[in-house]
Amino acid sequence: MSNRYILSLDQGTTSSRTLLIDQGGQIVSIAQKEFKQNYPQPGWVEHDADEIWSTQSGTIAEVLAKAKIQPEQIAAIGITNQRETTVVWDRRTGHPIHPAIVWQDRRTASYCDQLKAAGKGSMIQQKTGLLIDAYFSATKLHWILEHIPDARARAEKGELAFGTIDSWLVWNLTKGKVHVTDVSNASRTMLYNIHSLQWDNELLELFNIPSSILPNVRSSSEVYGQAHLHGSDPSNNIPIAGIAGDQQAALFGQLCTEPGMAKNTYGTGCFMLMNTGEKAIHSNNQLLTTIAWQINGVTHYALEGSVFIAGAVVQWLRDELKIIRHSSEVEALASQVPDAGGVYIVPAFAGLGAPHWNPHVRGTIFGLTRGSNQAHLARAALDSIAYQTADVLHSMNADAGIPIKELRVDGGATINNALMQFQADLLNCSVIRPEITETTALGAAYLAGLAVGYWKDLSSLQSNWKKQRQFDPLCSDAERTTAIAGWHRAVNASIAWANAQ
Repeated sequence: MSNRYILSLDQGTTSSRTLLIDQGGQIVSIAQKEFKQNYPQPGWVEHDADEIWSTQSGTIAEVLAKAKIQPEQIAAIGITNQRETTVVWDRRTGHPIHPAIVWQDRRTASYCDQLKAAGKGSMIQQKTGLLIDAYFSATKLHWILEHIPDARARAEKGELAFGTIDSWLVWNLTKGKVHVTDVSNASRTMLYNIHSLQWDNELLELFNIPSSILPNVRSSSEVYGQAHLHGSDPSNNIPIAGIAGDQQAALFGQLCTEPGMAKNTYGTGCFMLMNTGEKAIHSNNQLLTTIAWQINGVTHYALEGSVFIAGAVVQWLRDELKIIRHSSEVEALASQVPDAGGVYIVPAFAGLGAPHWNPHVRGTIFGLTRGSNQAHLARAALDSIAYQTADVLHSMNADAGIPIKELRVDGGATINNALMQFQADLLNCSVIRPEITETTALGAAYLAGLAVGYWKDLSSLQSNWKKQRQFDPLCSDAERTTAIAGWHRAVNASIAWANAQ
């Protein structure tokens, strides 16, 4: 196996990446291409699905060229993806009938309000583990079928296919031969019953979605089909053998394989997941119950808290306020001041996620004085990521009844030592950063490798996880209480402003 590798496709919200991973869990080569974010109306976010495929396939070619690897040396392909983002395409031509509606998109918020008013919330949460929100795929798919001419009629004739981004990639990799998703992605659609492990007929009827449009649901670690990479020997087929939504993949990549283990990913959004084992724990604190993965017929569940805007608040400082030129500059700017000087940013650019779930709240800044400057804004922006994470962790502790003693972290923002220390201070627990923070891609690779025998079993993966640095809380209880109280005051004021409309 020494000259064979796993190809991990990490299709994210702002970029497509491909990583080549060896048996020790080391990254041999990596390539990344950003793609365009489209905002046709306030609150709407779209992607060109064809551009997603072209950037993803481009990074595959680039990563193999950089590593001087032949396609024959790829043991399997794993896929992880931005979740909930919704694509509908023509089965015959393979072309999307509408731009992909991104998980951040809020166009269906009023439709969600109607569903809540009709009393559908408890039924949907009981079946899917999800709260009614525009975040999930069901209302996005419903919107496309309602608003694109002839879409519903064509769907009912079996001419159209729906998928989250994993399905779209597999369709393209197999040249239209395979239309599948895995249980982790299916559990994010608000159409899948996480207990019976089937598309739910009552939900399909509620959203008026024909079952013929849906992908087949499979486990997270098995061979789904064969990929033929551009430029390789036509007889060389590479098994596509692992699929998981990005946050579930990160949980697996962090090797949080036992109940009670938790991780937080700091990406465009912030996502904390706790493995709850084979038990689906109902949340009483506005968290989501979701499928973590299914391997060898065994389904693991997780509690999840989703924060919509995390790293994206730094992109906002860069692209809209233009107070930094590169995201990497934010730590140095924020470190120019000892704290945020009483400034709080509530980055509810796409509404508030867990534990508030209010799609109507918008971003706000509180506590500005004549002395507030760029450094205070940078510090407040970083602080907002840690505050939102603290809200989620406290809810998770209450639901699971298991105090989280340590939090494994990954994602781009974890290189920011000041943020990680502030996070440990707020959580009053250890924050542990592994040597390899590309845990989303690792998780997809591990799932694929297990399916084809590249790794023997879960225990053979444990030695791949190594701690790089541990951040322990340093602040006093009084300091922590005061800081969190200020944050909650800002959040409550933001909600009050939204409710006053």
